[in-house]
Amino acid sequence: MKYPFASAKVEKAFDLEDAEARRGLLALRALIFDIAAELPAVGRIEEALRWGQPAYLTPDSKSGSTLRLGVPKGARFGVFVHCQSELIPEYLKTFPAWDRVEGTRAVLFDHPSEVEPLRHGWLIKRALTYHIREPLDG
Repeated sequence: MKYPFASAKVEKAFDLEDAEARRGLLALRALIFDIAAELPAVGRIEEALRWGQPAYLTPDSKSGSTLRLGVPKGARFGVFVHCQSELIPEYLKTFPAWDRVEGTRAVLFDHPSEVEPLRHGWLIKRALTYHIREPLDG
């Protein structure tokens, strides 16, 4: 595995009966680490559990808003952001009608093939740099 898990507890959070959900969550996890590696200002990514879900934080730079990965009620898997941030509204403004969302807190998926590096990478990059960038115009 390109990115070892931070702990056995985090690894266990990916141990799902639904193989499609597991593949999708692992694809999102790899995308988070890949994008963070391209952003020197973000620094180290900490992988931890928050509310029993894998969470990705920027503890040294404090540049980002926490990303979480999990299994929502209305889909096989999803990527969650802080619901009071502008991340999902900005995402929908940039990529209107592309994805299913849950309010201002998550993008929802049913199949790993739906994880698209261009769109979902954009969301991840915006989350990892949330506190060090200007909001979108408009």
